[in-house]
Formats: sequence, C-alpha cells, structure tokens
Amino acid sequence: MKVQTAFRFDKDLLELVKEKAKAEKRSLNNYIEYLLYREVGNIPNAETQQAIYEAHNDINLTKIEDFNKWRDSLLSGEFDV
Repeated sequence: MKVQTAFRFDKDLLELVKEKAKAEKRSLNNYIEYLLYREVGNIPNAETQQAIYEAHNDINLTKIEDFNKWRDSLLSGEFDV
C-alpha cells in the first residue's frame, strides 16, 4: 500500500536526483523509492542474521558431496543431500 508523504530537500540535491531519475528513465518518486529500498531494504532480519552467523562460524552446515544430485533433489522437492 502506498502512502503519500512530504519531504523537504535541498534544491540542488533535488535537481541532481531529478536528473538521475530521468537518465534512468524513472519517475522522481520511483527513483527515490528505489534508492530507499536499496539502502534500507537490504537490512537482514533476525533469521537471516542468524544464518549468516552460522555460515561464518561453520555451525549446522551440511557438506554437499555431489552438486548435481543436490540440485536435482531441490528441483524435485526431495531435498536429498
């Protein structure tokens, strides 16, 4: 759901953002939303942070011996390692 809001920007900054939006063939609104998602939307949630921690610390990892077999099991829904 979209919500209308108002922001105040430095005039020169706004002109630069408008130019960038135009260069990328985006509306001003779409470009600003894209920038915000790129910066704010990439914050991992708690579950992802835990998975990153486990991966970095070799916790609960399962070694894949045969990549093709593993991939095929994912595609078939069997999840065989």
